[in-house]
This record gives sequence, structure tokens and C-alpha cells, in this order.
Amino acid sequence: MSDHTSESSRKPEAPEPSRPREPSAPPQASKSPGPSVAAVSSQSPGSSGAPSVPGDAVPEPPRSPAYAQQGWQPHPPPNPWQSRQQQAGAVARLRPDPPVAIRNATLWSVVATALLSGLLLGDGLGLNLLIVAIPAALAAFFAAEAAGRRLRPWSAVWALGGLSLLIVPALRDAGWPTFLAVVSAVALGSLTLHGSRSWLGVFLGSVGLFSSAVEGVRWGGLGIRDRMAGSRGRWGVAFRSTAVAVVLLIVFGALFASADAAFADVLGNLMPDVSLGDTPWRFFLFVVGLVGALTAAYTAAAPIRWDRITVRAGKARGRLEWALPLIVLNLLFAVFIAIQLTVLLGGYDKVMAETDLSYSAYARQGFWQLLWATLLTLLVIALALRWAPRGEARDRTLVRIVLGTLCLLTLVVVASALRRMELYVDAYGLTRLRISVAAVELWLGVVLILIMAAGVFGARLLPRAVAASAAVGVLVFGLVSPDGLIAEQNVQRYRNDHAIDIDYLRGLSADAVPALDTLPEPLRSCALGEIQRTLRVSDAPWYATSWGEARARDILENRSANALVTDCEGLGNGEDGGDRGGYEDDTYDPY
Repeated sequence: MSDHTSESSRKPEAPEPSRPREPSAPPQASKSPGPSVAAVSSQSPGSSGAPSVPGDAVPEPPRSPAYAQQGWQPHPPPNPWQSRQQQAGAVARLRPDPPVAIRNATLWSVVATALLSGLLLGDGLGLNLLIVAIPAALAAFFAAEAAGRRLRPWSAVWALGGLSLLIVPALRDAGWPTFLAVVSAVALGSLTLHGSRSWLGVFLGSVGLFSSAVEGVRWGGLGIRDRMAGSRGRWGVAFRSTAVAVVLLIVFGALFASADAAFADVLGNLMPDVSLGDTPWRFFLFVVGLVGALTAAYTAAAPIRWDRITVRAGKARGRLEWALPLIVLNLLFAVFIAIQLTVLLGGYDKVMAETDLSYSAYARQGFWQLLWATLLTLLVIALALRWAPRGEARDRTLVRIVLGTLCLLTLVVVASALRRMELYVDAYGLTRLRISVAAVELWLGVVLILIMAAGVFGARLLPRAVAASAAVGVLVFGLVSPDGLIAEQNVQRYRNDHAIDIDYLRGLSADAVPALDTLPEPLRSCALGEIQRTLRVSDAPWYATSWGEARARDILENRSANALVTDCEGLGNGEDGGDRGGYEDDTYDPY
């Protein structure tokens, strides 16, 4: 009992793990342990101030490594890969940890998106784009919910705006507003998932969705592999059940379709027309839908925090150094606007006499310069804010006064540019280019108003407000049907005794049919002939047919274009013997 007691009392003083180190201890440590070694050994667990073990010739070596005795940190020594580790840390700072395994709801939504993409998008764009976007949005919602993210007000605004933009392909047949709407919808969807708020964050967040494509596919593949590893039997049952259901639908659907023509017509309109010839194209769309939905879901669960990228503010300049160039620029704007007001109030005759320009040429010549002046002014404002003095309250007041005056004068320049475009359109008619640049100039005016409001109420919401104004502009541009407006304006000019370019109008989309249908013959048949031939060869199903195309079909079915009219060259351009010139130079200008 006593031996046992004495043996147990020795164990804390001389633990077994320390004895194998005794032969490896340096010999000089046994001769002169030094104060630091004694201090370390006295604090080691197991000693607790008890006397050393009898018979030990040297003190017990310390348990801590040698670098701890010298005051080093317990980290590995530097290595040549440290710079790459720092870069990995920067990426980790922008993106949180990978999300948990993909949920079943997210996975089924991704599969639905891929199937609908392959089945519906191969026939064209229309309502099918919105149908495909709904399960993709659900996949992102389920992934964000699993990650613990909640829907914020601005994210809801971006999401509703993106879905609203997808209404444009369902309404308009023209390809160019549809393209703008689809691109803007993708940008708003990316902003919804990232939730950015700064200038750089909003810009990168609108295109940052593509940076998560590889991680999203890998995340989805891991989820499918985990499910298939322990559920081979259930997957087999699901596959057999689906195959039997498809066979039953095909057999009985074919029987019912052959028994009733009305049912066959309904079934043919509802079911997508899939042929073997377009299988590669539909498979590509299937992959695009799959990758897109997985990317959106992964981004919703683990978004990149683009707002964490900080841009160093510019060096603040002195008041005189900063304000003098801008004050001079304001004076130049004021002089130009004073002359413009004189011209707008009735001084055209004098200006045209001095410049030897026609009425419409004067209007055209200045629009592009004023558009560039507006763009450069926005650049000047951005650079001025970067280097603006910001030390005292008087500095902030000076910035508001100088830049506010510049914004206000630029608004007058925007109004002058729009007025010049209006005069030019009245002289030569409306085209796609003219309505596009006029819309851009109008949006730049909205941006200037937002900048002025930010100077009064604060600039915290300015980046998102500018992005929202751009999205609203694209939506309105698509909803107003630019091709329809072009046709209406040119038809109205013809009624007001001006020339009309049938060759240009016949190249518009089906959205222009209602306005072109009001032209007298043979102008009507010449304008509608090409559109009618395009609609006849198109057999797109209901989900790939826009409302504008369906309306054009109804109009042309009731009153088709006259196929006997073949010579349309020169009609309406003042070469048919009629005097339709309201201006001295009324030839059509297609710029």
C-alpha cells in the first residue's frame, strides 16, 4: 500500500512522456540550466513545486519547444507561399464559407429550370423566358433560406424589377428592346443575390453572378453524389415510375388526339414541338438552364461581398485649387445657355443666317455635342467629388454650391439637346437610333436630378437609385414599343404632307403593324409585305409568341397585304410626283 502510494506520488513529478526526451536533451542544458529553464520547469504541470525525483542527475527538460523559450510565437516559420495565402485570405474575406449541402427543394427547382429551358427556349423568346425564370428564382430563394439569409427591401426591389423586365419579351416582337430587357433582368437578378450598396459593389454585383458558376456546379454535383450514394434503390424506383408515366401519357394522349380534333389542337398548342434535328440546341439550352440555376442558388447561399472592396479616397485639394476650374466651367455653361435661350425664344433666323445652316441641320449638328457634354459633365462631377475639400463644414457647403450649380446648368443643356432632337425628328422622322439616343439623354437628366437630391439628403442611396432608374428606363422603353412609336410618328408626318421612307419602315418588327396598317394603298402593302412574309414562315408556339406578333397576325388575317404590289421603290419619298415637302430639304435621313 505504501509502495503504491509513493509510486503514485512520484507520477505527477516525473511524467512518463518526459523521460524519453532525456537522452535527446543537449548536454550543456544539464550543466547550466539557466534561469529561464528553471522558470519554465518550475511552472510545468506535474512539478507543482514538489521536490525532484531522487536519483535524477539533471533537471527535467522543458516541455515547451525551443522557440517558446526565446519568446517566439507558436506559428510555423515563413514560407515562400505566404503571398498566395494572403490572396486566399482576401478572397475569403469577400466570400463567406461555402453553404451547407444543397436542399431537395433547391435541387428540384434547378432540375425544373433546366428542363423548361431545354423544352421552351428553343422556339424563341416570349412568355417562356418568364416561365423559366420562376423556378430559377425559387431555387435561389430556397438556397438563401437554408443559409439563413432574409429578404431585404432593396433585394425585393431588384427581384421584382428583374421579373418585370422579363414581361417585355412577352409583349414586344422587336429584338432590340427585348435584348436590353433581358440583359437588365440578369443584372438585377445578380444584384438581388449579392445585395450591394456602394458604387463599386453595385457595378460588380450586377455582373458578379458569372463568378460563381464553377462553384455552383461543383456544389450541385456534390449534392447529387451524396444523395445517390445511399439511395440507389429509391432513384431506381423514381426512374421506373417516371418512365411508366411518360409511356402512359404518350399512348393515351395519342389515342385521345386521334379521337378528337379539338383535343389534338389543344394538346398541340400546349406541348412543345421537339424534333431530333434540334436536339443539340435544346441540350445546350438545358445545360445553360442547369448551370444558371445552380449559379443563382449558390450565389444566394454564399454571395461575394463586393462592398468589402474599398476604394481609397482621393487626396483632398484646397478650396481655390478645387473650386476655380469648376467655377470657370459653370460660367462657360451659363454663357452657352444664355445663347440657347435666345435661340429657343425665336432667334433661329439670325443664327442660321450667321452659320449658313438649314433649320434641321442646325438641330442635328448640336445634339451629339450636347450629349457628349452631358456625359463629360458626369465624369467631371465624379472626379470633383473624389478630390473635393472635406475638412470643415464650409468645405462641404462649397462643394454643394459649386456642383449643384453645375448639375442645374447641365440640366438645361439636357433640355436643349432634347429640344434639338425634337426639331430634327419633326424635320426628318423618327428612327431607332434617334429614339435610343434621346432616351439615353433623358436618363442622364434623371441621373443629374438624383445627384442633386443626394447633395441635399445624402448620397447613401445614390448608387442603388441610379441603378434602379436605369432599370426603370429600360422597362419603360420596352413597354412603350419603340417600333410602334417610330411607325406612328412617320405615318403622322406623311399625313402632314411630309415624305415617308417605306424601305426603312418595312424593316421594322411586327409591333409597327397597327400604325402601318393605316397607310393608304399602295404604301400600306409595301410597308407590310415583308412583315407578313416573316409571320407566315414563323410557326412559334404560344409560349414563344409575343403579344405584338399575335396582334399583327390578327390584323393581317383580316386585311392582308396586296401581293400584286411589287414596285415599291421610291414610294413616299417625294419621287412619286407629289409635293410633300414641308421643309426646303425634306429628303429622308436614316441616321
